[in-house]
Amino acid sequence: MRVLVTGGEGFVGSHVVDALHAAGHEARVLDARSGEDVRDPDAVARAVCGVDHVCHQAGMVGLGVDFADVADYVAHNDLGTAVLLRALARQRFRGRLVLASSMVVYGEGLYRCATHGIVRPAPRREADLAAGRFDPLCPRCAGELAPEPVPEHAPTDPRNVYAATKLHQEHLAFAFARETGAHVTALRYHNVYGPRMPRDTPYAGVAAIFASAFAAGNAPRVFEDGRQMRDFVHVRDVARANLLALLAPEPVEGAFNVCSGEPRSVLEIAHAIGDAHGDDAPAIAVTGAYRLGDVRHVFASPARAAERLGFAAREDFACGMAALAAATIAR
Repeated sequence: MRVLVTGGEGFVGSHVVDALHAAGHEARVLDARSGEDVRDPDAVARAVCGVDHVCHQAGMVGLGVDFADVADYVAHNDLGTAVLLRALARQRFRGRLVLASSMVVYGEGLYRCATHGIVRPAPRREADLAAGRFDPLCPRCAGELAPEPVPEHAPTDPRNVYAATKLHQEHLAFAFARETGAHVTALRYHNVYGPRMPRDTPYAGVAAIFASAFAAGNAPRVFEDGRQMRDFVHVRDVARANLLALLAPEPVEGAFNVCSGEPRSVLEIAHAIGDAHGDDAPAIAVTGAYRLGDVRHVFASPARAAERLGFAAREDFACGMAALAAATIAR
């Protein structure tokens, strides 16, 4: 089997390439690091020729710096995906397209009010965040809400530029599938961590940011009160989910959460990485700072991916975080 992996030299993409090779398959890589950008029609046309399936990992990730990043996100994620899909359509591609999507398409996660059941909170207000009121309230009674795992059928509600582009990628890919007969699986990654994770960049994930701070002897800065909940999933598990989608006996179409199923607070992540540094680790700084594009809680239900893809996370969290910290120190 020959699979095109866009972004195949990047964090997740390189692990997908490794997994394909380990399973005895050929991986063709298209990556801007080698001068072949997914936005380049000629490079993409060459890359898609003769491939059986496509694993689309290329894109710009993270919340970014500010709204000035909007054109870059749209160019890398939306335009890049459109160029790829056009090339596949021209090749009369009927294989499988596995898309690297994200949990950010949900916006806030799923919340339950004791009185009104499942509700959808409005975007958080800057006045509340500035006053340290970080948890959303019930839009009907202003009561407290309890977060719950979000399933794939939950409404999508992107609340920052990156999230909007990831949802648009899904829409483009599923439109392509309807018009061409190709098969699309959108894997909604939760917070991915592990070897080769980008660091020392404002677009890096929170685990890498914390690891870099500890390695430099600096106090990691935790936004809000650190109690915001996320799901952290190891990159090797994410690569395995991609292979399951590519290799299933029959195409498995639709969107799937790729997560560990074990939600953790951001502060817990900071402590897990700090523990690997022992008693010399600097104290964690819980700052109360916030970003308007952030959401409070979003973690996922792994049930659909387990049932349809046969995917369940295997990597041990404590070992993974310790290895991330050790690798950062070594660099």
